[in-house]
Amino acid sequence: MPAQTGPAATQASAKQGPARKPGTPGPTGALLAPGEEAKAPRFQETTCWKELARFNDGVTIHNFRQWAEPLLNSRDGLVRDFLRERLTELIGKDPANALEVLNWSLDAQGRSFGVYLTAVRDSEAVHQPQVATKLLDMGLDNAIPAERRAGILSTLDTQKRLAPAALDKLTTFANDPVAGEAGWAAARTIARVMKREFKQNENIGPYMDKLLTIGAQSPDEQIRYLGQMMPMHAAPLLSAEETERFAKILVGEGHEQGRDAAAHNLSLSQDKGKVLDLFAKTFETEQSLCVKWALFRFSARTAGKRALPVMANMATQDPRFQPIYQDFERIYASGTLDFVRLYNSLPNQDPFNCLDRHE
Repeated sequence: MPAQTGPAATQASAKQGPARKPGTPGPTGALLAPGEEAKAPRFQETTCWKELARFNDGVTIHNFRQWAEPLLNSRDGLVRDFLRERLTELIGKDPANALEVLNWSLDAQGRSFGVYLTAVRDSEAVHQPQVATKLLDMGLDNAIPAERRAGILSTLDTQKRLAPAALDKLTTFANDPVAGEAGWAAARTIARVMKREFKQNENIGPYMDKLLTIGAQSPDEQIRYLGQMMPMHAAPLLSAEETERFAKILVGEGHEQGRDAAAHNLSLSQDKGKVLDLFAKTFETEQSLCVKWALFRFSARTAGKRALPVMANMATQDPRFQPIYQDFERIYASGTLDFVRLYNSLPNQDPFNCLDRHE
């Protein structure tokens, strides 16, 4: 938006200058009396970038909320991005600043809630224990609307790790029948922190345990599926206990996407023979074509070329898999053994239109 020119612009500039401390010149050059506070400058909702530069020069953590209020409802997303990034800078490493902004969010209106929360999420202070604890307490507070609790719990997903007590609380909440969207956010937060720890070669056993608990126990089908599906994004080698728990999901989960996810995860089990036998037996009774496709292709991921006899038997039981089996057999005969290369060499990686299910 072009800046104003002429007398109107001069008058607006005089009225909208930055707030000054007592004892300093005011907008007209007069000194403010001790104890007298300058009024906050007035920024318009449809603001010019020139005004943002003026805002940037004078804003502090203490006056941010008052100064930013009219700007937070701007229709210009770039203005809100600027406010969020500027607030993140003001929060910095100081947990007191982050806690103050979280308190603002409790009664924030409109778009300001997201700006405040994202600024905390992106700040260094979010990793301070008192800030993480505050976020968890707010996310589990029934007095806060569910959709806001979901956003609050999602703010925790930038944590470097989750303490055992936090994991327990998030898991219990995700399994609560009335958790809803916030319970879904709790499960996803566990998974995202687990993925970060996995990349750092840390022990992710406690995270896997909680996700499998959610995947087996949550009464909400979507939350339960999230617990079943998210481990595949870290792709850890499964222990014997984890293999057994995913096996129970494969044969007992009523939702076919959960069984599909279980097959995906089981293909990374350390007990390849057990999993291959399980896939063969499950294929015989499985009704879903997409789950059958998961069992078929992940047999190759589980045991490589040694899975061909099992896959041949699957194709005999269900003729729809005959041409796909021949593709696998041909590619293996060409010398390709790596599953990813083999899969990418298939004429059609999605012959039954199943692979958009985990997006």
